[in-house]
Amino acid sequence: MSRLFGTDGVRGLANGLLTAELAMQLAQAAAVVLGHDRTTDGKRPRAVVARDPRASGEFLAAAVEAGLSSSGIDVYDAGVLPTPAAAYLVADLDADFGVMLSASHNPAPDNGIKFFARGGQKLPDDVEDAIEAQLGKEPQRPVGADVGRIQRFSDAEDRYIVHLLGTLPKRLEGLKVVLDCAHGAASGCSPQVFKDAGADVVVIGAEPDGLNINEGVGSTHLGPLKEAVVKHGADLGVAHDGDADRCLAVDHEGNEVDGDQIMAILALALKDAGKLKDNILVATVMSNLGLKIALREAGITIRETGVGDRYVLEEMRDGGYNLGGEQSGHVIFSDFATTGDGVLTGLQLAAQVALTGRSLKELSSAMTKLPQLMINVKGVDKARAATDEGVAEAVAAAELELGETGRVLLRPSGTEALVRVMVEAADMETAERVCKGLAAVVKERLGAPSEMAV
Repeated sequence: MSRLFGTDGVRGLANGLLTAELAMQLAQAAAVVLGHDRTTDGKRPRAVVARDPRASGEFLAAAVEAGLSSSGIDVYDAGVLPTPAAAYLVADLDADFGVMLSASHNPAPDNGIKFFARGGQKLPDDVEDAIEAQLGKEPQRPVGADVGRIQRFSDAEDRYIVHLLGTLPKRLEGLKVVLDCAHGAASGCSPQVFKDAGADVVVIGAEPDGLNINEGVGSTHLGPLKEAVVKHGADLGVAHDGDADRCLAVDHEGNEVDGDQIMAILALALKDAGKLKDNILVATVMSNLGLKIALREAGITIRETGVGDRYVLEEMRDGGYNLGGEQSGHVIFSDFATTGDGVLTGLQLAAQVALTGRSLKELSSAMTKLPQLMINVKGVDKARAATDEGVAEAVAAAELELGETGRVLLRPSGTEALVRVMVEAADMETAERVCKGLAAVVKERLGAPSEMAV
């Protein structure tokens, strides 16, 4: 049987894989595994529950809350809030754990359930395995006064907004900012916090109806944001995904500013302020080589991890580092958050524009993105990709040709029968030639058709 938990909780089609029954069972299992810390002080354990605005989140949240309260857990229902808000509130309330219902950037029919441990920390694999192992076992069934109670967490959003405002190095008066909330979880709090910070705010993608989350807007569809920034003469635009744990940006000319460029801006700002721990940024192997080159020239070292914000978080915790993230826009400020926070990232980025008096375009020019091309080679025996001698020889030859101005990354997909071939080079012509050549070798050696994806 395959593992139920993926890289970010349990995710799938609502009422398909992810049913109300499974949601209740997961909650009951989590109550056993995560809800035992208060058994010696005579108080019931407490959990924060939040969700994004998907229609299915309504019945799934009800199922989760039923599972928790029937297991003796007091539930604080925070309603619709970003994932990082749920993580923050677990710590702020000193709750035993938290539950977030969201499928992030996935389309509306999907949903997901993720858990946070005490302090708002993501769960390590062994704790997720313990919850999964508890499924099917007899749940806790207290009676009478020992059952959990469910109450509305009425000031949840206000607490989160106050926290975010307290992180700003400078207020945002004089800036016009366009926010694209992806018809998602940040539709209420992101516009409010930017206004409270002093910005002149234009809002798009903030009319969630339960079915339109991520639909043609947000960080996966930057077109509307680019148009709105230019139309309104804004200084910058900020795009969230459905649960607002990521942030991409657009400069005043409508140019995309991706997660690597955002991390470059923020890493340089923290270093200049003497606040970048050990002058180290944590990023994944997918980050553009241009980021590493730019930061190396500034005296900043990059610690690379596997793909996934959980691996970035693990490296940050192990080394005590305070900034990390992914090209996709998951940026983690461990001084202020325990997970990627798109609203926090957008605020900090806007604050750098206000603080320096420089445009976002000028700030993002601190790094030069090298041309990058990726080809997905499908249907392969991906387990052999790392051991096949012919593939290894082709990679070595490509790396020798590219030298210090490029790189090669072959990465088996964690969820599909394919190998991703990624090449960066000093120019797109070289990147395309080398990438297509390597993809052809993978196809020949492992036997599969290929599909290009930039």
